Amino acid sequence: MNFNRRKFAARLMSAFSALGIGSAILGKSAFAQTSDSDVKKLNYEGKPADGTQMITSLIVHNGLIYISGQGANDAGAVQGADIETHTTKVMNNVKKLVEAGGGSMDTILQLTVYLANLADYDGMNKVFKTYFPHGGPARTTVSVAGVPGHSLLEINCIAAVTRK
Repeated sequence: MNFNRRKFAARLMSAFSALGIGSAILGKSAFAQTSDSDVKKLNYEGKPADGTQMITSLIVHNGLIYISGQGANDAGAVQGADIETHTTKVMNNVKKLVEAGGGSMDTILQLTVYLANLADYDGMNKVFKTYFPHGGPARTTVSVAGVPGHSLLEINCIAAVTRK
């Protein structure tokens, strides 16, 4: 049997953990997860969310930024009724959240667009591509029966953290 110090230590810690005494011997921090693996629920400014939200717009976990669906109606009525105005407002929200989470538009890995009317696809794309001058992320666009708050579209995404 091949047995070394590393295997011995791993088995010893497994036994201590099973008995519930590992943290008493090595201290609680020996079993704590690293800060990168903590789930961070943040607000629009990148500060810890207060926990009263039904939906958290920005979550950072394991080097990834998760942005919940962003519509054009986040702060009341949208000033314009056209897809270009709605797309600009939504993409500005996405950009603000990704940056608050420690990423940039270039670090968006995957993005999903929910369009209330597929006829708005070209108008949405016209604005969308201005946010990705170095090439866009992997993207899915689907037409849906409706988007909350009379927004013409909703977008969610996943991005990589590049700065803390």
